[in-house]
Amino acid sequence: MKNRKGDVIYIGKAKSLRNRVKSYLTKIEDSRYLIRFLLSQVEDIDYIITDTEKEALILENNLIKEHKPRYNVNLKDDKTYYSLRLSVQDKFPRLSLVRKVKKDGAHYFGPYSSSCAVKDTLKMVSRIFHIRSCSDSNFKSRSRPCLSYQIKRCLAPCCKLVDWESYQKYVREATLFLEGKNQELLRLLKKSMKRESDNLNFEEAARTRDHISSIEKTIERQKVVSNLGTDQDVFAFYREGGVIEFQLMIMRGGRVLDTQAFSMTNLRLPDNEVMSSFLKQYYGEDRFIPLDSIPSGSKHLTGQEHLTGFTPSEIIIPVEIEDRKLLEEWFSEKKGRKIKIHVPKKGEKLKLLRMVMENAKNSFMDRQREKDFNLEALEEIQKRLQLKRLPRKIECFDISNISGKLAVGSMVIFREGIVYKDGYRHFKIKTVDQADDYGMMYEVIKRRYSRVSEDNDMPDLIMVDGGKGQLNVAVRVLKELKKDNVDAISLAKGGDREKIFIPHRRDPVILQKDSKALLLLQQIRDEAHRFALTYHQKLRKRQNLRSILEDIPGVGLVRKKVLLKHFGSLKSIKDASINELTTIPGMNVKAAENVFVFFRGFPSDSESL
Repeated sequence: MKNRKGDVIYIGKAKSLRNRVKSYLTKIEDSRYLIRFLLSQVEDIDYIITDTEKEALILENNLIKEHKPRYNVNLKDDKTYYSLRLSVQDKFPRLSLVRKVKKDGAHYFGPYSSSCAVKDTLKMVSRIFHIRSCSDSNFKSRSRPCLSYQIKRCLAPCCKLVDWESYQKYVREATLFLEGKNQELLRLLKKSMKRESDNLNFEEAARTRDHISSIEKTIERQKVVSNLGTDQDVFAFYREGGVIEFQLMIMRGGRVLDTQAFSMTNLRLPDNEVMSSFLKQYYGEDRFIPLDSIPSGSKHLTGQEHLTGFTPSEIIIPVEIEDRKLLEEWFSEKKGRKIKIHVPKKGEKLKLLRMVMENAKNSFMDRQREKDFNLEALEEIQKRLQLKRLPRKIECFDISNISGKLAVGSMVIFREGIVYKDGYRHFKIKTVDQADDYGMMYEVIKRRYSRVSEDNDMPDLIMVDGGKGQLNVAVRVLKELKKDNVDAISLAKGGDREKIFIPHRRDPVILQKDSKALLLLQQIRDEAHRFALTYHQKLRKRQNLRSILEDIPGVGLVRKKVLLKHFGSLKSIKDASINELTTIPGMNVKAAENVFVFFRGFPSDSESL
């Protein structure tokens, strides 16, 4: 469906489009969100005929992804979410963090909404199961165990300190653990411990006992919310008008593994269509790794280890949807096993659903309170600083350097008082080579707004970290670029008071410490400072590494760049063996030995080439 401009604003499917559209246009008094919206905005309708309902469902999903219609459910890409990847197609699988799921035969777990949670999980799995996490290039070129082996986080398969059968045993255990099948894992381990004890292999039995203890302690920290012991994704939502808050609880083996929240606005669809559209997009192609994606010749896979994907055996939702059976068929086909979509009416599943619904409502209210707070703060900023318009979009700049060296600038964006990280930018200072904060600020602001061609892309407020001088620089740049219709301010620390400078006023504006406006401005300034400082520290670390490498005989500019690109850090270069160093393009045996000797002294006979 298109509006007067020809923009696609809604995409849907039906067995009979004629009847569906007719029902929309004849029910003038229909009070549903979708109908009111259709009658007021749709100007034209295009249609495509498919052979089957399933083809229509897939086409609908793909077209929504392509056109992103304003009034359809549009889930943001989950590229910011981490997943855990276990490369079961390798002889000695590696466990690593990834942001993108691929059809490469690996086993994926996730996505995790919290980066801290997934990193903690990776550390935990390394500590308990000793699965390697090193890159394949490091694995193939190592001649002696790395630090992970020394601290008992890896079994060092790279140096043949563990055989294939033993390593696969740990891989199977780690897989069960990550799938949430903890009771099955514990049964296997206890059976193994008894067998070792019966065979008088007491040392191995003791190791297995400690292994069991570590897992049980971890399980104790996971909340049990269901006695059914099944794998479930439980969805619920709370809405007020066109604003909807979705809540997802991911459960494996009756235990909560993760929760995710999704907020959407301007949705004019009825509840059942919202739910159906959400499921189609959430369980998109990247969430399924079908069996036919496993590369041929993956002889290292055993049992069910390669059955992977993010979809459980049961999906619980709060409302009936028209195409439930069709979605079950589609999801099951993609997953390679049966998946049920269930709307509980009683019992434990209904209790579980109600708990998630309550969480969705609380999340909605929390988000609404944050919006209300930010709106009040923005209105106060406009009033107290005499701005032309409400500063819904604020861009803030900061400079970081040490006596003019490695100078960088940062720009952060806040929309409606909330960080907008997609718009963040950092700048290497190019035209100033001395300690000149004004000159650096001039360069950064001019580079930023010289690139902005449309007034619609300009912010409502430009903010700089500093005093009157920095503000004057910003005002001068905007005037030169003929963009001085945009408000600008600066925020400077002054004793125990923050000073806000505005153009054409000598004295700063002083706000109360507990002012909502000041708290928001401080948050924005601090975020710009953090972003600039992080980038500056990264450049400084890289510069220090370059300086150290310059002292190594036989390592010139080209080899220095190659080492930095390959290893990324001084620690990784220090830990590298001669074999590892030699395999890098551009490095010969002599240069590799020079790097090794520089950091670690002369090699032993076993390390020499």
